[in-house]
Amino acid sequence: MTLAYFQCLSLIDVDLLIRLVNPCKSSYNKYFDFFNSNSRATKTFKPKKNIPEGTHQHDLMKHAAATLGSGNLRLAVVLPEGEDLNEWVAVNTVDFFNQINMLYGTITEFCTEITCPVMSAGPKYEYHWADGQQIKKPIKCSAPRYIDYLMSWVQEQMDDEVIFPSKIGVPFPKNFIMVAKTILKRLFRVYAHIYYNHFNQIMGLGEEAHLNTSFKHFVYFVQEFSLVDRRELAPLQDLIDKLITRDAAKGN
Repeated sequence: MTLAYFQCLSLIDVDLLIRLVNPCKSSYNKYFDFFNSNSRATKTFKPKKNIPEGTHQHDLMKHAAATLGSGNLRLAVVLPEGEDLNEWVAVNTVDFFNQINMLYGTITEFCTEITCPVMSAGPKYEYHWADGQQIKKPIKCSAPRYIDYLMSWVQEQMDDEVIFPSKIGVPFPKNFIMVAKTILKRLFRVYAHIYYNHFNQIMGLGEEAHLNTSFKHFVYFVQEFSLVDRRELAPLQDLIDKLITRDAAKGN
């Protein structure tokens, strides 16, 4: 079962997927444990980005983890009282990079030049790569090549102390939120590609709950701070709308 099957996204199809996206509280703990595992068996596509211990950003990361344990994703994304928005966005952007990095790392053997010759999210959405520096004109490439470009580019942004300062007292650049928006917009495309092209493999690996909870967490975060335009979310908009409606009905 892939999201190609959900292309028409009829009510019954979305409901089927939604049931996988609403785990119990204990599942949130498993979700956190999965993405924060330091096991050597844990496979990632790119090296995991770590936030140095002893920094305020590390404290924020622990706060986010504790809030996630409550099982309320809406609460988990809210800016903690008295905290800086840039730092909060930075910490969560790094977290989502690590999550997507791990999720994609589990299915790289299925995402190849042959199986995914273009970077797409279903038949209606195709993505071409450009970073504005090394590749200025958008190029058409396979999904694995696109995602390699994307994740390497994100790593470069996060490793740049001017863009993602980790030392106390060093200010974020004035354009930081715009940079974060671009990163998150592009990371969404990996979620969309996995859902449309590799959800059957994700289910075969028993990781659908992790993918679904990660995506739901991502959606709440980018919506909370208006970080990704609705038009960019279009490939999965019906699923997103259903998620929000269902949670609103539950009072979450």
